[in-house]
Amino acid sequence: MELEEMWEKMVDCLHKEVKPATGCTEPISLAYASAVAAEKLGQPVEKIEARVSANMMKNGMAVIVPGTETPGLYIAAAVGALGGDPKGGLQVLKRLSPDVVRKGKKMVADKLVSVDIADVPNVLYSEAKVYGGGHTARVCIADDHTNVVRIEKDDAVLFEAPPRKSDEVSPEEQFLNNLTLKDVYQFATECPIDDIRFMEEAAKLNEELSKVGLSEKYGHCIGYTMKSEIHTGFLSNALQDMIIMKTAGASDARMGGAPLPAMTNSGSGNQGITATIPVVVTAQKVKASKEQLIRALTMSHMTAIYIHSFLPKLSALCACGTAAMGAATGMVWLLGGKFQDVQDTISNMTGDHIGMVCDGAGNSCTLKVATACDAACRAVMLSLHNIRVTGSEGLVSNNPDESIRNIGELAKKGMEQTDKEILQIMLHKNKLDA
Repeated sequence: MELEEMWEKMVDCLHKEVKPATGCTEPISLAYASAVAAEKLGQPVEKIEARVSANMMKNGMAVIVPGTETPGLYIAAAVGALGGDPKGGLQVLKRLSPDVVRKGKKMVADKLVSVDIADVPNVLYSEAKVYGGGHTARVCIADDHTNVVRIEKDDAVLFEAPPRKSDEVSPEEQFLNNLTLKDVYQFATECPIDDIRFMEEAAKLNEELSKVGLSEKYGHCIGYTMKSEIHTGFLSNALQDMIIMKTAGASDARMGGAPLPAMTNSGSGNQGITATIPVVVTAQKVKASKEQLIRALTMSHMTAIYIHSFLPKLSALCACGTAAMGAATGMVWLLGGKFQDVQDTISNMTGDHIGMVCDGAGNSCTLKVATACDAACRAVMLSLHNIRVTGSEGLVSNNPDESIRNIGELAKKGMEQTDKEILQIMLHKNKLDA
């Protein structure tokens, strides 16, 4: 493939995988299905029946839905149907009114919303069937958070996407799987700056979330608490502490329901935050130029997308860890590292925190974001001292691209049973409270 064609495809991937979303993308996916269904119904919604895949249930049970101060899929389905923007995609709940939130909470309280697990092969699946005025409308989403695959009105099919084979690989995934870390590095450092200038928007959106999370109490207040501990001397204003604190602040705000968009990566706001804020903080520390910031963000986000192409859409492996691998590549480059340092950083991170489990979306995700950022800082520091985990240790191979593929195999095959067990624990825990 010609270099120019490859770079054009990478720009397309960035446009597709790095985009704004208001709220955690799993409940937002269901809210979007509800909003589209309500539009097709054309009547006031009186009842909602929703179904989601097991992974969507796991990731949607505990996270706060923006603007509602309420966690879970029930409220997401309700406010999506009552006041969501059917053309808003991942920003379907961007303009919720207090009246819609009040009505949504009442609908949930009145048990007019049900959410069950769908028996489907899709890891990412949500559907909403809405009732009103003697009519029904049903919308199904699969494989991507806003990918509508079926629309029905009064049980008549209005739209149905061609079925996708379970083992079918999309052209984008095939392209990404055939890249190398060297391709991504060359793209980020050499492509025309005007082609990637849009990446600066990631810094603007996610920095705003960080500021809110550090100044107001959202979620578990991890970033907010870290900020207060700088004054006590428990923490310092060293680069590593600043990276963890500011990234955690953005995640606190996002998971705690702040009504602001996050710039996502690979369908996840936390992954987008993790791929963005450490790079921004590092750029500020070294007084990088705007072009250097844009190129570092491009390296971070494109590396994260490349790594994520080997993972399932959702799995038991916390993908904030792989997003932080992307961040680490941008950080080490800003700190003067060359391609060898980027490779060593990937090796160090593969040998550190990979295997951190995803036990659903919630305020505690910020702790995992902080852990991933801590690992990124440590990996970068060691790389700049020519220290790397060797290919004879654990999941790490001599070649970093092979290490990345090893992580994918772990997530796809090794953690399949782990994923099922995590959901069962979540659904049946707290039995000893009585």
